[in-house]
Amino acid sequence: MTRVNADVTALSSLTDAGSRLVEAALAAGADAADVRMSRSQSTGVDIRNGKVEESEGAETNSFSLRVFIGQKIASVSSNIHADVHTLAERAVAMARVSPANEFSGLANSDEMVTQIQDLDLSDADPVDFGTMREQALASEAAALAVDGVSRSGGSGFSQTRAALVLVTSGGFVGAYETSRYALSVTAIAGEGTGMERDYDFSAARHLEDLRSAQDIGQRAGQRAVASLGQKQMPTGQGTIVFEPRVAKSLVGHILGAANGASIARKTSFLRNNLEQSIAPDNITIIDDPLRPRGLASRPFDGEGVECTELDIVRNGVLSNWLLDSASARELGLKTNGRAARSGNSAMPSASNVRLLPGMRSQQDHIGDIENGILVTQLIGQGVDLVTGAYSRGASGFRIENGKITHPVGAITIASKLQDMFANMQPADDVDDEGSTSAPSIVVGGMTIAGN
Repeated sequence: MTRVNADVTALSSLTDAGSRLVEAALAAGADAADVRMSRSQSTGVDIRNGKVEESEGAETNSFSLRVFIGQKIASVSSNIHADVHTLAERAVAMARVSPANEFSGLANSDEMVTQIQDLDLSDADPVDFGTMREQALASEAAALAVDGVSRSGGSGFSQTRAALVLVTSGGFVGAYETSRYALSVTAIAGEGTGMERDYDFSAARHLEDLRSAQDIGQRAGQRAVASLGQKQMPTGQGTIVFEPRVAKSLVGHILGAANGASIARKTSFLRNNLEQSIAPDNITIIDDPLRPRGLASRPFDGEGVECTELDIVRNGVLSNWLLDSASARELGLKTNGRAARSGNSAMPSASNVRLLPGMRSQQDHIGDIENGILVTQLIGQGVDLVTGAYSRGASGFRIENGKITHPVGAITIASKLQDMFANMQPADDVDDEGSTSAPSIVVGGMTIAGN
């Protein structure tokens, strides 16, 4: 058996349990099997009006086992203390009566990672309750100190530490640990029916990488105050500037449409566009699972496959779909290490995604716009990745003759994602917060439904 090491010594109980479960599955009659073991501890505190509203802690120890009999597959989940032989026998019995799937199976052994990279995904020490409380209080206080903020919508600090192990019957054993810290606050400005709210947050693998509580609170307060006095605007055509925080959702739609499972099911409007131009030539989107301290980094994917940097879009051309082993086989391709385990299943998923910035500032783009909106919040889920139809509620700031004039709300913006991608232009103000990095995105020719 080939064993690849993260800090396997600290994870030995999980790896041993995973190996026993895989062995039990083979003994029960499975042709192949894999198991994902996880152990996590999370704590958090919520603050409102200077007082602790809620504090909580949770610990989970669980696994998901997949077994394969020929092209039949079944899976079970349980906590780590369950009887492995009973569960293995149950999974094998389920597989025997399952319909065959010609694309199921473990990843090929030559695709497995052989040396795990240290991506610095785990901070050394957890934060105590007092520190969490102080950080949450400080962010709320900073929000309330902004002139025009009338009350707090609450603040919170959370931390999670996790250990992950993957064992396959093909001989792969991989393990790594992660940590995550997050601080958020919501501010409310104004009174009565004129109230507006907004928020800010920061999340990081290491505590030292969190933005300061003062900065988070201040930004939340300033955003809420800036939204006061929203008006509607006339219905018509206009140019939309998606600020970085909401521009990330457009990148997410590209990723969703480029998901190999959707391509195989023919439920994506990009299913016929591989290696074709879908955006201007200054649009490049990269997925990098090996970014040190990245919130979505992983030294191997959910099947044990080696992770490498991948172009999704390069110079406007759709270069790759996101593929796990099953979707790759169905499409006649090779996996590119994008499998993510969720419960009992593996599905293609991106990791740390970055839309490369453009050459012009957001303000430069705004200066060219005769009529439009700087969108700061999106509402609803009116996006159809089968047809590309896009319609969402929005609020932000009206742009008239190259200048921002006043806040706007209660409007809807609509178009087709195909047209939006073909016309999108990136600014230079990349927001690296979170697992998706994006600058402002400018999209012309959208329908604005107002009054």
